[in-house]
Amino acid sequence: MVTDAPRLSLLRVKASVDDTSTSAASGDELIEDLKAKWDAVENKSTVLTYAGGAIVAVWLSSVVIGAVNSVPLLPKLMELIGLGYTGWFVYRYLLFKEGRKELYQDIESLKKKIAGTE
Repeated sequence: MVTDAPRLSLLRVKASVDDTSTSAASGDELIEDLKAKWDAVENKSTVLTYAGGAIVAVWLSSVVIGAVNSVPLLPKLMELIGLGYTGWFVYRYLLFKEGRKELYQDIESLKKKIAGTE
């Protein structure tokens, strides 16, 4: 046993008690705010339908991704396709000034279509 070897100092952690009343109060405020917003919703069945649809879509997406990941070589192929598309997008829209200008115009046009001002 070598006695000249440097000793590692031990890390000491001291636990302390925090006042959690502020976090509980903010939690109560959040719940009250959510209740007020829910009461202000006129068509609750539509909101619940969309929420249920979103949950089903997330679940279905995870099932599809799990199935794709279980196929050998397919995840690596998808990564390669994604990398190629990213490279093409950077070259086409981000690398040169004309491409950036075109991308900006396309985004502004899309915003106007969504907002209904076009």
